[in-house]
Amino acid sequence: MNVEEFAYIADTKKGFDEAVVSVLKAVEQKGWTLFQIYDVKERLAAKGFDQKPLKIIEICSGKHANQFLNKNRLISLCMPCKINVLEDAGKVKIVGMKPTMISRFFPEVNPSEAEQVEKDIIEIVNNAR
Repeated sequence: MNVEEFAYIADTKKGFDEAVVSVLKAVEQKGWTLFQIYDVKERLAAKGFDQKPLKIIEICSGKHANQFLNKNRLISLCMPCKINVLEDAGKVKIVGMKPTMISRFFPEVNPSEAEQVEKDIIEIVNNAR
């Protein structure tokens, strides 16, 4: 498996904080719910480690979550969906996990159902870039 099968990666010319705000706006515009934001750089700095900026943004669509959980509650291991904003080699990237991976692990999830969720994630990332 290569990273393109697992993640949708978009470069942005926005600064790190501006990209985070853009993701939050795109999530809201799409009608998804924000669950949590983790500032990985800050948390690791508190333990004495130095990292480049990285925020993990957890989001959820109630409709899709309910649909998947009704098929198999273990799908909760893949939830909520995540969009990361990170700095790498001086560039800011917005990265979303591709939900189509779920149908590889849970055969009861029709790939077309997972594709709809993935379409939403990609739209959020593209609207944020």
